[in-house]
Amino acid sequence: MQYINAGIYTERGYVPGAFTVKDGLFTEVMVGPSAGMKETGDVVDLRGRKVLPGLIDIHIHGAAGSDFSDGNIISIENMAAYLAKTGVTSFVPTSMTLPHNALAAAFRAARDYNAFSRDPEHRGLSKLAGIHMEGPFLSEKKCGAQNRRFLRSPDMEEFRELYELSGGLIRIADIAPELEGAAEFTREAADFSTISIAHTDADYNEAARIFDAGATHLTHLFNAMPSIHHRAPGVIGAASERNDVIAELICDGHHVHPSAVRMAFKLFPGRICLVSDALRCLGMPDGDYDLGGQAIALSDGVAKLADGTLAGSSTGLFDCMKNAIRFGIPEIEAVRAAATVPAGCIGMTDRIGSIAAGKAADFLICDDDLNLEQVFIDGVRAA
Repeated sequence: MQYINAGIYTERGYVPGAFTVKDGLFTEVMVGPSAGMKETGDVVDLRGRKVLPGLIDIHIHGAAGSDFSDGNIISIENMAAYLAKTGVTSFVPTSMTLPHNALAAAFRAARDYNAFSRDPEHRGLSKLAGIHMEGPFLSEKKCGAQNRRFLRSPDMEEFRELYELSGGLIRIADIAPELEGAAEFTREAADFSTISIAHTDADYNEAARIFDAGATHLTHLFNAMPSIHHRAPGVIGAASERNDVIAELICDGHHVHPSAVRMAFKLFPGRICLVSDALRCLGMPDGDYDLGGQAIALSDGVAKLADGTLAGSSTGLFDCMKNAIRFGIPEIEAVRAAATVPAGCIGMTDRIGSIAAGKAADFLICDDDLNLEQVFIDGVRAA
């Protein structure tokens, strides 16, 4: 299939061009004012519409009434079907702080789903690209919506067991630097996955120690961590001065003020990864739901625990990206933060995250105002 007269996203802007898709891959991509190709077979004239790489959500708990922590294949498939329609072509389902057996069930379900999702009947669904292990090695002082009853110290043996149960799918594992054994855990676990600092009350030195040990990621910047202060820069200061650290940002308009969104992109130039941190209430009406065994209430698009603690979001990644643009982030930077950067966080830049020959044909077609019109995953239009 050939697509012509497209406005193809590149990191220098949208460029007129054309591309060919075959067997689920981009086989030829031509950009520039004189871009063209010999038209053969089926041709789609995009009439100047914008073509973006498919978005990649590396921190999402649930959607459409389902949650990864449900521990079953059906919930993962429901998430994949919903996300495909909203422009997320790959996702990394994210666990909560739960007992070991509940985590094992969820990770095993991801492994099993990953095996059978390769069947042709699952084409057009958002692709499972790994697991984000957000708990249980987090701080009680900054546990947020994580269930404090199941918090525990870093345990490499537990991590290894879950890694094997998942079939090696753990792409990101979170850690609070101040916990006993955090540095040792980071040095060992960094051989298996990206290590991220999260839900922490650590100071600058404690955070720096974990970055020195191999951590390269910061989970939901500004949330569940000490605020930055000129005499106590903390985790944020330690992360911002390291060029290999990527910071997640929830841009739903509730978790982070628009001014802080603009600040984040300046503190971490080219290193912001937009995430949804969405819960099962994504795509659902206001009402009562649960998160990691805890009751949450969704009201006017804001999800909270019974005590008023802000939980995850009910805003999808595509809308988070559009929010970032509305808050003053250049569109090219916002798209990069929702597609290219997350691909790097999970070590998949050779396969997804940009429009280039040889990569998966995951792309979005939008109008000039970035209204989503069509979603393609491995060259197949999402249902």
